Amino acid sequence: MREPRLGRSPRGMRFANSARGIPLRAVLPNTVTALALCSGLTAIRFAMIGKWELAVLMVLAAAVLDGVDGKIARLVRAESRFGAELDSLSDAISFGVAPALILYLWSLNALGRFGWLVALLLALFCALRLARFNANIDQKHQPHKSAGFLTGVPAPAGALLALTPLYLWLWTGEPRLNAPAIVAPWTVMVAILMISSVATFAPTIRLKQNVRFEAVAVLVVFVAALVSAPWPTLAVMALAYLAAIPFSIRSYRRIRRLRAVVGTGGSASVPASPAP
Repeated sequence: MREPRLGRSPRGMRFANSARGIPLRAVLPNTVTALALCSGLTAIRFAMIGKWELAVLMVLAAAVLDGVDGKIARLVRAESRFGAELDSLSDAISFGVAPALILYLWSLNALGRFGWLVALLLALFCALRLARFNANIDQKHQPHKSAGFLTGVPAPAGALLALTPLYLWLWTGEPRLNAPAIVAPWTVMVAILMISSVATFAPTIRLKQNVRFEAVAVLVVFVAALVSAPWPTLAVMALAYLAAIPFSIRSYRRIRRLRAVVGTGGSASVPASPAP
């Protein structure tokens, strides 16, 4: 019997081209991806009825599910083109369309057509970022990736970063944080960061059999803070991520200089990836 041809998905995963349908082991990761898509759509529904807290939480849930589905697929060896395409569609809606509509209904609609243009910009630039990522996944020469960095702000982080004024508004109750004069420039800045070429730290979470007690303690504290005080926690996380971008740029430049020295015959050692 002829073996199925192997290819590569838009996410860089190897898959088998077969007409037999989706294997049973792929049901679980694809279900998680579908749940992420449903979370993004539900966030839009909550925004339409003015339940901003639930809308934000649905985007956060989509981000968590988006980080889990790929790991589950690799764990059960269920990578497929179908799953990769579904993941891209889920990301575009959950981290592009949903945050854009939330911000428009919450604040930007006061600017009329200009506010809608800003919302469109966020959704469009998120889609462009995902398209660029998919188009470049198989390219051998990727300076940022080879050094352990991402190019621009990833879609989930961009979505959560764009909603920062809403976190602060829910936290402090300050009405001026709802002003389009604040929300519109912030949204444009985040949209530009998503399609930019700046080097950002890549999350490097590796599951190990033995987990250090300190890591467990940090995780417990983080979950407790997120549950007891979600809006301050999310606001601090978003602002800390934004503040880390200059350090990631500087770290990438340092690694690039070291590689240039090695390439010209120097003896400097080049780290494989940065430590965020």
